[in-house]
Amino acid sequence: MNYRGRFAPSPTGPLHAGSLVAALASWLDARAHGGTWIVRMEDVDTPRCIPGADALIRQQLAACGLVSDEPVLYQSQRASMYQRALDRLMQHQHAYPCGCSRKDIEETLASRGLHTDRHHSAVYPGTCRPENGGLKGKPARAWRLAVPEPSDITWTDLQLGPQHQNVGKAVGDFVLKRADGLWAYQLAVVVDDADQGITHVVRGQDLLDNTPRQIVLQLLLEVPQPRYRHIPLVLGENGEKLSKQNGAQALDLNDPAGSLRQAAAHLGLPSCPGTVPESLQTWLKDWACTPATNKHPATL
Repeated sequence: MNYRGRFAPSPTGPLHAGSLVAALASWLDARAHGGTWIVRMEDVDTPRCIPGADALIRQQLAACGLVSDEPVLYQSQRASMYQRALDRLMQHQHAYPCGCSRKDIEETLASRGLHTDRHHSAVYPGTCRPENGGLKGKPARAWRLAVPEPSDITWTDLQLGPQHQNVGKAVGDFVLKRADGLWAYQLAVVVDDADQGITHVVRGQDLLDNTPRQIVLQLLLEVPQPRYRHIPLVLGENGEKLSKQNGAQALDLNDPAGSLRQAAAHLGLPSCPGTVPESLQTWLKDWACTPATNKHPATL
């Protein structure tokens, strides 16, 4: 298997210290395996994207010596591929239209004595499932995956070890196409990883919870499963993930070597006072590649 990794930022603003850590880790892992490193712009949520942010991100990465080995792919240009995947799921009764609003879902859960805290999405109660009567005259708002049962997903994360989630109980039937007509992240990322032949995904631990949903889709679409490695997050002063939403500062392009040293230190790599190319080569030698323990694909 030829290693193919990717870094997939959303162009909702410039890269910050946390996103550089993910970019550096994925680049180092690809290079340590003699593989290909690809940049993909996850701009499927077009209303949140900022004009010109994609070019700025590419400029920031280039200043840090991180350049995609292949042309950058844009999710906003791939609607036909996502529709093809949805059509296949529909053909096999794995997807269905949903007419529920967020308020409808919350009221249904509340009537059953179930409540969701603000940090977690509500588990969809299956109101519009075909076996529950479908739309019942309501207009379709979105398309959901009919998560099969049993839906116990187990996999081995190359950073965190054995993982498990019952997708049906933890998430429920999740959205594939949103009420506003935009494609959901889960479907888009699975289709893109498969089409680009991605074999390894190195990303932040905040995305760990997405992995079982993506594995369910990979199994139902019968596409290869990448191996996953979720690296520690960079936290802000408030103890939460450093992000654009909580005021993370853009990378300083006047000192890319300094920004890289901070990212490398977060990954446990030694301090390196050299130039950007010299530093990258030093860290590449020190990068401890975790053995590929995920020898058996996850199954339902």
